[in-house]
Amino acid sequence: MRTIKVELAERSYEIRVGAGLLSRVGPWINGLGFSGKAVVITDTTVKKLYAASLLAGLERAGFTPTVLEVPPGEAYKSLETAGRLYGEMTAARAERLTPVIALGGGVIGDLTGFVAATYLRGVPLVQVPTTLLAQVDSSIGGKTAIDHGRLKNIVGAFYQPVQVVADIDTLKTLSEAEVANGLAEVIKSAAVGDRDLFDYLYLNIEQAKELRPAALENVVVASAGIKADIVAADERDEGPREVLNYGHTVGHAVEAASGFSLKHGQAVSIGMVAAARISQRMGLLKESEVARLVAVLRKAGLPVAVPSLASADIFEAMSRDKKVRRDRVRFVLLRSIGDAFISDDVDMALVEEVVSEQG
Repeated sequence: MRTIKVELAERSYEIRVGAGLLSRVGPWINGLGFSGKAVVITDTTVKKLYAASLLAGLERAGFTPTVLEVPPGEAYKSLETAGRLYGEMTAARAERLTPVIALGGGVIGDLTGFVAATYLRGVPLVQVPTTLLAQVDSSIGGKTAIDHGRLKNIVGAFYQPVQVVADIDTLKTLSEAEVANGLAEVIKSAAVGDRDLFDYLYLNIEQAKELRPAALENVVVASAGIKADIVAADERDEGPREVLNYGHTVGHAVEAASGFSLKHGQAVSIGMVAAARISQRMGLLKESEVARLVAVLRKAGLPVAVPSLASADIFEAMSRDKKVRRDRVRFVLLRSIGDAFISDDVDMALVEEVVSEQG
């Protein structure tokens, strides 16, 4: 097991990465000073696979856990679902110091985080991500959110967990598409902040894709470390942390325009290529760097072309993105692999041209 610290003064917390960790979550939470009741929020699929091990550890640590289930899927990351969970937590007599544990992928992590942030004005949150995407990205940093209408993550709060536990054994049951989904965020982290990791991925991404434990642990630890450092420097997404939105401006818009039929990682992959090509057209990034990015995304099994969607829908979603400032769409661009920066000075005609050509 390896441990990464997210340094946020009195709200600092640890990310634990390794195999066979689910049964140890209970004792670790107890060691943080929590006891008594605990609430586990999960989806019906993950519950069947992993709840028993987590619950056994909680019970051995003296907790009385309550499990709350939601159906799987982005459609349930909604205010309606959050409202139902508030009612079920009230019925379970959850209190201000009752830890709420998110057991699942990014949807469960986002939803549970939002519920924990708002129930009784905030209860302790523990993230136990079971997908690669959640382990390397969404479980870390305190971004919690729900969707509204066709807008993704439009209602939310910054709310840090008290601990993150990433058990790589849970990745064994992921489909090939879900693994690729997570690898998109790993590639993103490398592209914006770690050229050495990018070079490692270029040579070894097939091993991670095949779920080889050593490669998996390496990429989870490296990606989580990049995010931990950036979050420590900019917790509330007001400066350096915005580089973690690389690929998300076009990506979120494509995802929303598809009615969320595209997985998040697939959409981000498309968005990363778009942002790289915009960077290249602006004279910032070498064509050879764009080619390397496209190559590693393809090795991961990710799409690089924009699917057949209405351009108007894509640009409408982009204009409503939460990253818009004073009606200007903000992009994360690259000077080179590992060197990213934020710009709100991108010609939207160029964006439209690149997205159209990418189809």
